[in-house]
Amino acid sequence: MKTYARESAADRKWLKRFYIMLFAVMAFTGFGQMPIFKRYYIADVPGLGWSADYYKTHYIHYVGAALLLGLLAYWMVDYLLTGRREFRLTGSAYVRIALLAGIVITGIFRVLKNLPDVVFSPGFTMFIDIAHLGFMMVYLMAALIFLIFRSGWTQGIDD
Repeated sequence: MKTYARESAADRKWLKRFYIMLFAVMAFTGFGQMPIFKRYYIADVPGLGWSADYYKTHYIHYVGAALLLGLLAYWMVDYLLTGRREFRLTGSAYVRIALLAGIVITGIFRVLKNLPDVVFSPGFTMFIDIAHLGFMMVYLMAALIFLIFRSGWTQGIDD
């Protein structure tokens, strides 16, 4: 498999680990938006007391979302400018991209819902909340399946 000329394997490995860690933090803080950590005594685990504080998990989730958007933008631009000459996206990449798009779009609506001057109907609010959670759960399941079957994001053009 060919590698990018300007990006070393160590850089790609670091970005991949950061992406996985970021998704783990986002999943944890996303579930923290629901009042389950205090109810099920997860906040009683030493070192996790902060997880019962809605505002802390909320702000951490927002920072994580900003980092995730930045990382996705970097990878998109990098692929469009240099990567498509050497790599092509696999079928699993298109599935992940569609699911990530759903997560991002519903996440944007959730941010808008939290602004003081924006009002959505209760039905639409519930739809957005459930859709955001659903896209995330399906994404995590798909990522696990693609990990088991070793289906990466890209494949060399010559392969």
